This record gives sequence, structure tokens and C-alpha cells, in this order.
Amino acid sequence: MMTDEARAALAAIPVLAGYQGPLERLGGLTNLVYRAGDLCLRIPGKGTEEYINRANEAVAAREAAKAGVSPEVLHADAGTGVLVSRYVAGAETMSPEKFKTRAGSPARAGEAFRKLHSSGAVFPFRFELFAMIDDYLRVLSTKDVALPAGYHDVVREADSVRAALAAHPIPIVACHCDPLCENFLDTGDRMWIVDWEYSGMNDPLWDLGDLSVEGKFDAAQDEELMLAYFGRAPKPAERGRVVIYKAMCDLLWTLWGLIQLANNNPADDFRAYADGRFARCKALMETAEFSRHLAAIRKG
Repeated sequence: MMTDEARAALAAIPVLAGYQGPLERLGGLTNLVYRAGDLCLRIPGKGTEEYINRANEAVAAREAAKAGVSPEVLHADAGTGVLVSRYVAGAETMSPEKFKTRAGSPARAGEAFRKLHSSGAVFPFRFELFAMIDDYLRVLSTKDVALPAGYHDVVREADSVRAALAAHPIPIVACHCDPLCENFLDTGDRMWIVDWEYSGMNDPLWDLGDLSVEGKFDAAQDEELMLAYFGRAPKPAERGRVVIYKAMCDLLWTLWGLIQLANNNPADDFRAYADGRFARCKALMETAEFSRHLAAIRKG
């Protein structure tokens, strides 16, 4: 049935209209993704239009391709969200395990981020962390969902993080903003980044902190990522921002998980998801290192 939908989508796309070859189903949590020869067809999942702006995504995907970090986009329909891009041959879809076992992969991810962030690309959306936290908190104030213990203390503590980051703002650049390991394709000598649904202009060090959390990076992987990204050892304030964003992305996605829980989303155990992310956020924020990193950011 799904293949029928893919065949119908193919027929409506000039660049794929004559394609009669095999359709191979690829990964994708919310979307249907197929390989069609040397092209890749993405059909959006049902309901994703409620929270994804496909016109913004299409601009970002094209800009990221121009920057040399994402495959070329051959067709993007902002109305239906159907997207066709080049298939990256010989690439492994990454996971936390593969980031551990594939030598040099954190460095290749760092190089891809540097290429994107320094490209001068402009994305239509502004990914504003604290505005999103405030929005999620507003939504949660109307829901009947138990917040994790110590939750309000952490939100209060986040105010001092907000102030420290704002004391020395760094120019916002085009960022991926949702760097799950599965959004990275590794050929062994080059890392490609795909899926620009949440992308926007943001503090570039958000991408590094978020990938570190999603990939469960250890200290050595963090060093490799940052060294490749900066081309040198990071300054204390830069390292501090990466660590602070590790905690903040966990805080943001905790709130997202609690909203899913309140809305009875059956896709996952969102109580466990939110509690797990919150516990990790809290544990990091309670360390002496966290205070030291915050002081380094304040100092600039």
C-alpha cells in the first residue's frame, strides 16, 4: 500500500515520472523515505503539517545542499511536502553506536557543522530556545500532567543560563537544530546531514551540544567533535556553551515529551522519555563543572 502511494507520488514529479525501477524503503521515524535509483523520495508522515513548515524546510534543504553538507534537492513541493534529493551511495545512516565504532565520525560531523555554519546560508526560521521553552511551559500550564520533581527549580536555574548566554551573544547562523544521529550519513571520508524540518537561525554551538547528547558522546568524542569544528582547542567560553546547550536541549525536549504525554500520544512511553531527559538535564546542571562553564560564558 505504501509503495502504491510512493508510485503515485513519483508519477507527479517530472524528475521521476519515467522511473519504473525498484523502490527500496529507507529509515524515517515520521516520514516515508524511499530510494528510487540514484534519487531519494521523501513523503511526509500524516499530521506532520501541523508542526512542520514545509516551505521553510525546502529553502533550508536547498541552502544546505549549496553549502555542500546535504544532498542536492531536485524537487520540493511546499504544499504536499514531497521532497526528492540525490541518494548518497555508500553511506551509513549513523546511530550512537556507529558514532562510537566508526573512527573519525565525530570529527567528520564537526567538519560538516563548520561548513554549514560558515557558509553564509540564511534559513527562514529563527530557532529561539528560550521562546520555545516559554511556549512549551505556557502549553503545559493548561494541561493535567505531573511535572518531574525539582522541575521548577531547574526552570528557575535556566534563567541564569539565559542571562549568561545573552551577556555575550554570538552571531546566529544557519543551524540544523535537530541533530539526531540518524540525520547523519557517513561515507567514511565525508559526513552528510539530512532532514531540515526543524532547522533555523540559531547559536551554532546548539548543534554541537545537541549532537553530543543525542549521540551519548563521551569526553573523547566531544573533544574530537570540537577540535574538528574549531580547527583548534575550544576556548573556555566556547566549550562552556556546548555543555550548557547539552542541558538546555534536554530541558526543551523534556517539555516537548510532557506535552506528548498530556496529549496521549501513543507513539512512545513519553513519561519515561521526559523523566529520563529531565534527570540527565538536572544531573548535569548540579555538577561543579556546570557552574564553572557558566562562569566562563559570563566572562566571555
